[in-house]
Amino acid sequence: MTSDRRSGSRPNGWLTPIRRLIGGEPQSKTDLVEVLTDAETRGLLDRDALSMIEGVMQVSDLRVGDIMIPRAEMVHVRRDDPLETILAVAVESAHSRFPVTGEDKGEVLGILLAKDLLAYCLDGNKRAFNIRDHLRSAVFVPESKRLNVLLKEFRTSRNHMAIVVDEYGAAAGLVTIEDVLEQIVGEIEDEHDFDEGAFIYKRGKGDYTVKARTTIEDFNDYFGSELASDEVDTIGGLVTHAFGRLPSRGERIELDGFRFTVMRADSRRVHLLTVRRLVGEAARAAAEYREP
Repeated sequence: MTSDRRSGSRPNGWLTPIRRLIGGEPQSKTDLVEVLTDAETRGLLDRDALSMIEGVMQVSDLRVGDIMIPRAEMVHVRRDDPLETILAVAVESAHSRFPVTGEDKGEVLGILLAKDLLAYCLDGNKRAFNIRDHLRSAVFVPESKRLNVLLKEFRTSRNHMAIVVDEYGAAAGLVTIEDVLEQIVGEIEDEHDFDEGAFIYKRGKGDYTVKARTTIEDFNDYFGSELASDEVDTIGGLVTHAFGRLPSRGERIELDGFRFTVMRADSRRVHLLTVRRLVGEAARAAAEYREP
């Protein structure tokens, strides 16, 4: 009896109270999600706790390639960029870390921290800027690496960003510790991201974060677009309807000149999206989509 009470000696001890009330024992992850969903319905778990548990379960199934920021959307600076250009990129993007590339965007030479630029922002500072003096080593990971393994490596090494490489060793994108944690806790919104009551936040040139409950009408007013649906009222509903199912975190779809990427979703609905305006051929291809 005494040994049964020791920490870790009773397998799945946290599920015991749920099994007593609901009965049965889950035989798969799908069964476990159903048990947990029923537990949330009964008030044993709140909605946020259920969402985080689902996120923990999903992390072990996802790979870096599923959530990475692709190279085309990667905010970076070039090794030979002048200080003025680098500062402009840092201010506009508000990021804290930047991949430094050569002439080819697939050639990542290292990482530049925004805090290393602060000394050059002072009036009257005459110090010569050489990006090589501030270049930090980059961590490279394959697209196939599992997220739970990457998270452990982030914690051990205290790195916050990794460059994702393809089979040829070229940069395919990047992933941050925040991207991984958001799979568990949902979108980590900066307190300055959204004004109180706001539904759309501009993150950078052509990039936006949009709450899924934003109405299609408000979305069209903001972007000057003409999205429409007879089936749903919100932009999250429109995206879900276009998928034909409830999409998962990291999935994306292109509609009428916009690329929508799911940033936060649970087993019930989409919560948060990133939106990018498309240009040229990409926009024309996306515009060909029509609802059935």
